[in-house]
Amino acid sequence: MQLNPTQVQNALPWDTLTAALNDIFTRDVCSPVRHHHTVNVPNEMSATLLLMPAWLEGEYLGIKQVNVFPGNNARNIPGLSSHYMLSCGKTGQPLMQLDGNELTARRTAAASALASSFLSREDASVMLMVGSGRMARRLIPAHMSVRPIKTVQVWDRNESKAQTLVTELKNDGINAEVCKPAELQAAAQLADIISCATMATSPLILGDWLKPGAHLDLVGSFTPTMRETDNIAMQRCSVFVDTQVGALSETGDLIIPIREGAITEGKIIAEFTQLCSGKHKGRSDLIDADNAVTLFKSVGDSREDLAAAILAYQRTNRD
Repeated sequence: MQLNPTQVQNALPWDTLTAALNDIFTRDVCSPVRHHHTVNVPNEMSATLLLMPAWLEGEYLGIKQVNVFPGNNARNIPGLSSHYMLSCGKTGQPLMQLDGNELTARRTAAASALASSFLSREDASVMLMVGSGRMARRLIPAHMSVRPIKTVQVWDRNESKAQTLVTELKNDGINAEVCKPAELQAAAQLADIISCATMATSPLILGDWLKPGAHLDLVGSFTPTMRETDNIAMQRCSVFVDTQVGALSETGDLIIPIREGAITEGKIIAEFTQLCSGKHKGRSDLIDADNAVTLFKSVGDSREDLAAAILAYQRTNRD
């Protein structure tokens, strides 16, 4: 059985996917470190092969394969492709193959929604989306599934791209408007939830802009040289991550301020395993919870892929 991107999307509604992620972080999952391999391509730039395995003993075994082939740009085809293979944890027999790009985008947005359910104020109604690409189109409805968001502003360096997304959102009945490039600070100062999904290598959202009670969701930085916020935000905010090991080794949003001495590793209050198990209750456990400024940084985890693939398989078989 194979699911294309549309079928993956239909099999993973936000509420059930968020619940599945919450559950997987309370279970004993085997999730080895991601495998990273360089693949020689004759007469072209080298390619990269990423393998992300995870399994629940005796239940399910999954692996995501990501292929990055820079030479594809000259062929006018995507340079990145991925797929996920879910197998039986008892026999090893394949159960389902899923489009990896949509699976990754969907579970990433659901992880932000899950974090928001712990960290943002329950009455959060104004959202600022920084970036207008693939992830923005998923992050907005994901956040809306856990909080009563009434207004969405979309910012992008390219205002026409922001306008395209706003038009799509309005067509879906969402009250959305464009935040002009020069108005980012003003929009950030009013937002209850700010979600960033960009390729930025220097801060876009500054810590001094965040109002009391705000929640900052950082998705875009996935290398040590990328960052979407500044040292002041890291100092001001109560910081949470999906996985501490991954966040401390992969994202410049943490690596840079730690290297510069602005914060230490101890700045991270909790990760998903602690939030989902109830060991830390998120915002409600913070001093002056109503006014606390929270920050969630995600880098992705193979457990999230496994949870999403299992849910898609179970829902598809049920239907």
